[in-house]
Amino acid sequence: MKKRAIVIGAGIVGLATARKLAQKGYAVEVLERGERAQGASIRNFGMIWPIGQPKGKLYERALRSRSIWKELAEKAGIWYGEVGSLHLAHRQEEQAVLEEFVDQNPQYTLLSPSAVRSEAVVKEGLRVALWSNEELIVDPREAIARLPHYLNEQLGVKFRWNTTAVEVSHPYVKTAKGDKLEADVIVVCNGADFETLYPERFAELAITKCKLQMMRLRAQPDNWSIGPALCGGLTLVHYEAFKGVASHAALKAYFQQHHSEYLKWGLNVMVSQNGHGELTVGDSHEYGRQLSPFNQEFIDQMILDYLASFAQFKDWSIGSRWMGIYPKMTNGATEIVESPEPGVSIINGLGGAGMTLSFGLTEEVLENL
Repeated sequence: MKKRAIVIGAGIVGLATARKLAQKGYAVEVLERGERAQGASIRNFGMIWPIGQPKGKLYERALRSRSIWKELAEKAGIWYGEVGSLHLAHRQEEQAVLEEFVDQNPQYTLLSPSAVRSEAVVKEGLRVALWSNEELIVDPREAIARLPHYLNEQLGVKFRWNTTAVEVSHPYVKTAKGDKLEADVIVVCNGADFETLYPERFAELAITKCKLQMMRLRAQPDNWSIGPALCGGLTLVHYEAFKGVASHAALKAYFQQHHSEYLKWGLNVMVSQNGHGELTVGDSHEYGRQLSPFNQEFIDQMILDYLASFAQFKDWSIGSRWMGIYPKMTNGATEIVESPEPGVSIINGLGGAGMTLSFGLTEEVLENL
């Protein structure tokens, strides 16, 4: 008889956990408090982004995740684009970071302005661009909705939607509906559930919450494509991979002196394009345990204004705006993996890198379970 596993949360971490447990031979059941996943897992760029991870364990984890994403997308009929990325330097400080980064990471390529083929790139003032072929794009709304069907059909994973876990005491999970479910292994993968099921442990952790603001532009006319995902200089300030180069300090000092408002609101301006031709743009980062549920229009406008300094589109019409909230460690940790009691694990706190790292992380954590 198969051992049973219960996974709490049907976001990307929960789905990655369910996949790995099913592959290991468990009979897996996923509990999701909503009728579908509605949190940070669907409120992002859909970028699987190895280039943003520092060399070593996290970079290798990102590449492993990318490989799994591609395999699943092909098997599950999920659209994906192996489009890569372009980091664009319009200032000398940005150019210095990219040149030094490529010296340390020769798998990437520096392009002259004339070698950049994307029509969406603002060529005026462009000094150099960093090309990477590693980045992969999915539409998070479609991918996170489709993956449960695939996991059910191909791996036998069962899903209980509109089911909130209210208490965990191994081997049991109690739900708000009054059910008492039993399993050999219980894994808590949802940030909100972690906070309510283990409030004392949550309060002890060096953890905060991050709120982001994002937008999606309408489908570009005539199947016009931007090509790679595009990023400006603020991305070089945001991602850990770039912080190790000596010239990074001068770039951050430039933004602090001339555009401190960008850093105050944590702007990291990027754009990706989905299979329908729509453009996802963002984002901002506000931190705190209590965050306003309301978007601020001036932040959206800052994002769009900065985006226009390095990217140009056929249609800038906005189809939707949203905000997302995810847990974020404040002590430099890249995830929470711990066992509050025998038979129970918590996998959480991946910050804004859930799409990039979840599949690789669960492969590592659950391999020897």
